[in-house]
This record gives sequence, structure tokens and C-alpha cells, in this order.
Amino acid sequence: MAPEMSIPKLWFYTAVLCLSAAAREPNYDESKVGNYTLPDPLTMQDGTPVRTAQDWNQKRRPELLALFASQMFGRTPSGKVKARYEVLSPDAPALGGVAIRRQVRVHFSDRSDGPKMDILLYIPASAPKPVPVFAGLNFNGNHTVHADLGIRLADEWVAGTEPKGVNREKRQHTRQSPAESTRGSDAEAWQVEKIVKRGYALATVYYEDINPDWVDGTAVGVRPLLYKPGQTTPAPDGWGAIGAWAWGLGRIADYLEMDKDIDAKRIALIGHSRLGKTALWAGALDQRFAIVISNDSGEGGAALSKRIYGEEIVNLNTAFPHWYCDNYKQYSDHADKLPFDAHELLALIAPRPVYVASAEEDPRGEFLSAAAAGRVYELLGKQGLGTDQMPGLHQPIMHTVGYHVRAGKHAVTAYDWDQYLTFADLQFGKPSH
Repeated sequence: MAPEMSIPKLWFYTAVLCLSAAAREPNYDESKVGNYTLPDPLTMQDGTPVRTAQDWNQKRRPELLALFASQMFGRTPSGKVKARYEVLSPDAPALGGVAIRRQVRVHFSDRSDGPKMDILLYIPASAPKPVPVFAGLNFNGNHTVHADLGIRLADEWVAGTEPKGVNREKRQHTRQSPAESTRGSDAEAWQVEKIVKRGYALATVYYEDINPDWVDGTAVGVRPLLYKPGQTTPAPDGWGAIGAWAWGLGRIADYLEMDKDIDAKRIALIGHSRLGKTALWAGALDQRFAIVISNDSGEGGAALSKRIYGEEIVNLNTAFPHWYCDNYKQYSDHADKLPFDAHELLALIAPRPVYVASAEEDPRGEFLSAAAAGRVYELLGKQGLGTDQMPGLHQPIMHTVGYHVRAGKHAVTAYDWDQYLTFADLQFGKPSH
């Protein structure tokens, strides 16, 4: 099984998760799940019923987007950043000739040392162009998704130390090159050859290029580029790190729209764990993503919060207070007061296809969320899961809403990719390859 992140990162996040677990002992007993009431996605906040697609698109959907933005993920600034594109290396045959490797750096400011992200793109060599594409963020650097020696070893951010008496915001952060030994370390999670041989391109970016995953990572991420004059920190309803990563996914879509070899109307967005949460929010915000796939996104992603099972809002806000906006912290011990739940996040993707996948150890709340989102899909003339009975292991459901649960732990596996490729074939039509 490919690791989600490098050993130093894994050690750090294990430590903070242990601290968050101490804040409240999670409930892992289904018999102890109490009564809860899910908000109706087809009822406005003032009680007005949503009866038509027009009601949804013009009234309820904007209302829900605003609620998720102000109370959870934070508002994405409306300002624009003028991107500058730099070809890092000429196109080259890769993967034994079945793919073309393309690497492009996106600069978000005029400064050479300013915020930037590197896009790694594999394109099927022999497939008729333009081709559909899977896009997603990776955890440990582009060089980890495959052992291909042609992938650049880009510098990574390293959190600075905190000298006595120095404010966290004054830390001096640095960049360093990753070890060559990490090349291809996450290859199982990406299955690059399998994707390309099925006729799909793959576009990926290292998520910490966009915003480092630390409490004070804002200082060296993209968010300060969109601050208002005089602003130095996000507002209580300002975007958190997940919001910034979702914004970065939108900038990948910007590039894909310009690439003549890519069919930008057939972008399948995928994310795992915290990046699954990110993919769902990006898919809600940006309708250019034609399919959205959540792999093991859990609490704060596809799983229902009001069930009070497993990881809770308080655990996220304790261990990772930078992921969401500050307003979200008011729900740490009050999930019952949350004005929405995860099924409505999934519903914001409608009528575009959405696929939710769980590992055996992940909460049942992901399935229940996908099932509950179906009412919105049906209103818009699409097919939801069509059942409220959770399927057994390795029994995928594939309508406009898809779902599977597989054996094993929290990861992205070859089995998962087999389902996602089949789902994309069903939605897009099988690409020629």
C-alpha cells in the first residue's frame, strides 16, 4: 500500500491526531449513534420548498454555497491572479513510449521566488486528441507519483523553527530538495500506466506548492496574493487551507483549457483523504470539473457530521485548525447546529456525476451522505444511488451518483482506480486508445 505522506509528515500528523482524539473519545459503535436530523437539501433556509430545477439552480444552490463558504471552508476571494506559464522541460516520450510527459510551472506573481505550482501531465501518446483527463493534487511531490526519472525533483517547503519570543507568523520558512529515494514512493496511489493505457491523461500538482499544510503556512502560500490592502491574516470567514487547495485545482483547470491535447470538457477530479475534501469543495465551486471523485474523504468531506460516529468536527478543528475557516470552530461541540451536512456538499455537484468511495475502516456516513444527495440529482433528472441499503464489499453502484466500499485501509488502491476508470467510461464514453 502506498503511503499517503512521507514518514516525517506521517509522524507529525499521527501526533496531532492523538492530541485531537484526547479532546473527545470518538464513537466507533454503531449502536451508540443517536438520533439526528439531516437538513433537507430541497428546502430553503426560510422553509420554502424547492420544487423545480430552476428553484435549485437560482435559489437553493447559491444559498448552500454561501453557507458552506461562510461557515466551513471560508469564502474564496473574488480577485484574480494573473498566472504566468513556464515550460519546465520539453515534451518527452515516457512510460515505455505509451505516454508523453509534459511539465509546466504556473507562476502566480511576477517574482521568481513567489508562489507557484508545477503541473505534471501524462498524455496517451497514440490516442486521438484531445483526450479526457483525471486531475488531482498529490501529497508528497510530483516525483512520488511514478518512478519516471524525467519528473523534476521540485523543492519542498520546510516549516521554520520558532525561536523563543518569536511570533509564529515571523517564522523563517525554507525550501529544500526531496531525496531521490522518494521517487515513485506513492506510485500505487496513482496507477499512471493504467490511466494512460485506458486513454486518459493525468494532471497532478503537489498540494503544498499551493499552500503548505501547517497552521502558519498561509505566509508562504497563495492566500496573501488575494488579501485586501492592510490585511495580514484570513478573516473569520476567510478561506482555509482546503479553500486554497481547491482554488489551486481551479488553476489546473485554467491550464487544461489551454492545452490543445486535453478535452477540458471531460475533466475528472479526484482527491483522497483531506484532498478528497478539497476535491468536493472545488467541484462545488467550479463546474468545469465534469466528474468529482471523493476517495476516503471522511469527516469534513463526504461523511455525515451529525451522526457523531468516528472522527468529529472537534477532532478536525483541534488537529488541523488551518484547514477550515475560523467560523467552523463554533460547531466543534455542536454538530447539531451545523446548518448543512455533507449530503448537501455532494448535492452542490449535481447534475454532474459524483463518486464516493470508502475503505472498510472508514465511516458508513459516506454512503448515507451519497444516498441522501440523490434527491437533488433526481430533481435534476439524474439517477442517484437508488438504494438506502449499503452495498457489501466490492459491489460498486454506478449511476450518476456512484459508490463503493472495499476491503483494506485508508488509501487509494488499484481496485479504486479500476472503478473510477469504469465510472468515467460510463459518463464520458470510452476514449479511443
